[in-house]
Amino acid sequence: MSLIISNIALHFLSQKTETGEVELRFGPESIAITPKIEDFTNGLHLLYNSKGSKGYGRFTEQEEPSETPRFVDIMENYLNEQLSFNDFSQQAAKGLASELTKYDLGETGYLVLTHYEYMGGRYLLVAIIPVSEHYSVDQELNISAAKHLDLSKLQLAVRLDLFDYQNNPQSNRYVSFIKGRAGRKVSDFFLDFLGCEEGLNSKAQTQVLVQAVEDFVAVNQFDAQEKQHTRKELLNYCKEQKESAQEVSLKEVGNVVSSDQDKDFYQFCQDQAYPIEEQFPHDQAVVNKVTKYSGYGNGISISFERSHFGQDIVYNKANDSLTIYKVPPNLKDQLLALLESNEQDNTEY
Repeated sequence: MSLIISNIALHFLSQKTETGEVELRFGPESIAITPKIEDFTNGLHLLYNSKGSKGYGRFTEQEEPSETPRFVDIMENYLNEQLSFNDFSQQAAKGLASELTKYDLGETGYLVLTHYEYMGGRYLLVAIIPVSEHYSVDQELNISAAKHLDLSKLQLAVRLDLFDYQNNPQSNRYVSFIKGRAGRKVSDFFLDFLGCEEGLNSKAQTQVLVQAVEDFVAVNQFDAQEKQHTRKELLNYCKEQKESAQEVSLKEVGNVVSSDQDKDFYQFCQDQAYPIEEQFPHDQAVVNKVTKYSGYGNGISISFERSHFGQDIVYNKANDSLTIYKVPPNLKDQLLALLESNEQDNTEY
């Protein structure tokens, strides 16, 4: 399903690391919604959805007057048609530039604000897209360089669920944002610019869900095959919700993992009073671990399906060792070649 784009704006921000000075250049007053713009916005939407680690929150209450208009106030003026989208985006850009001067980040990129609809939901996406250089060669083999928007490096992005914001003001998750990157958190300045605070902890909620499923299969004495089937059903359901940018529903999980009417997962959660919401945006990385274990360290990388543990893969806690039976054929070939090579080396000596 394609997006229905109401408005989009593009401005340029750059900060000099030496002085902290911020340069702000405004884009065109109006950007026509062409097929290229639709493709760009759809790609940005899908990329944002694919980002695994997200935080969720809400706008904070204003504690003291500020000379700079709050993002939520100018957004309200736009939604109430008291401001054009261009005026709204320019005021937001000025607020971001003002906030950026407080931090020594050297941030450079294009500020994109887009208002669109998708699957009945209404969203406002705000992102800073980094700039990278690319090179091209003409027919005379002359090399030239140009700059392009590098979506692959997107880290600073926030999306507001406008329907939830307007109809459920007490919600603690109508704002979502990409969480952190190496060396710092997004909230260092981007959330301050928006005037948001973190609310729902999606990772903690997902951990409770996974634990509830494990308790459910244990209490109902599922055999090993039934347990693995239930875990895979949970994993598949969560993947589908992730791909369609939909929240996980506890009742829907119940329909997926309950084997029969006498074993109702949803009712089980109610009876056990798990601290979990009826529906919530989940953390896919947590769910992935229900069927697969993996680890890396000291030059060793291991990954295996949970169903192999205790059979083809045995861990000895006493001497901290892992024994692997039925070695994968491609690994076995490499190991045999390595043994043969070592034997030849020893023979030469």
